[in-house]
Amino acid sequence: MTRRPLRLRRSVLYVPAANGKAVAKSPTLACDAVIYDLEDAVAPAAKEEARERLRDHFAAHPESRHERVIRINALSSEYGPEDLLAARACRPDAILVPKVDVPAEVADVADMLAETDAADAIRLWAMMETPKAILNVARIAEWGETPGSRLDCLVVGANDLAKDLRLPGPGRDALKPLLMQLVVAARASGLDVIDAVFNAFRDEGGFAAECAEAAGMGFDGKTLIHPLQIEPANRAFAISPEREAEAASIVAAFDMPENREVGVINLDGRMVERLHLEDARRTLALAAMQRGT
Repeated sequence: MTRRPLRLRRSVLYVPAANGKAVAKSPTLACDAVIYDLEDAVAPAAKEEARERLRDHFAAHPESRHERVIRINALSSEYGPEDLLAARACRPDAILVPKVDVPAEVADVADMLAETDAADAIRLWAMMETPKAILNVARIAEWGETPGSRLDCLVVGANDLAKDLRLPGPGRDALKPLLMQLVVAARASGLDVIDAVFNAFRDEGGFAAECAEAAGMGFDGKTLIHPLQIEPANRAFAISPEREAEAASIVAAFDMPENREVGVINLDGRMVERLHLEDARRTLALAAMQRGT
């Protein structure tokens, strides 16, 4: 499995690249990641201005405590190639590829990045927002395990998916089986997976409930459309003290001399296998990152 950087991705805020005020404010926010959006949030007439704004912003802020991602238009579109050139020049942590239906749509971006970024410093995220994406998610995630793929993360686009599926009315009960397919595929290939936005950003109770549901389904975090959603998302997807303590006890138990070569141990009346050790160490690393935010 391809080794990927470990990141906190509890709260991932979309910021329209055409909104100068929002772009300027973004470094002050407490989210784990920012997606600067050159795609849906930018009108055609504002595309070039938005690209220039991002170039200026990244030049003025070469470092950030956030993970910074730029969402481009698809390479097959009128705007995609120029978006990719601008994004590559900004050198974000990752580029988000929209409307990915097949692995080749991410591979083409990876190939273009390889021309100037041999160190694989710029990673790739993939939007899962079409019926074809759901059908092909296992292939897309498995492609992420190939050398040079750069793929780190899948992002759900539930609004577009629900529209393409012609789902009636609000709510997402009908999408839950599909969302779990995305989680399974991501985990099978060692990818993170981020849940979709919640549109009614002033509905605090509804947002909290959907965050709790997504965390229970195994998502790493949630994409956001407003800064008001950052703190609730950070709380919902946080490593709890109880979970951190349990992970610490697993690591400590396997570190005992008598347990270093065994595959299964009895920990406080529970059977714990060595396969749980890697997850426990990951949990402790994320908890340490969380304290540093």
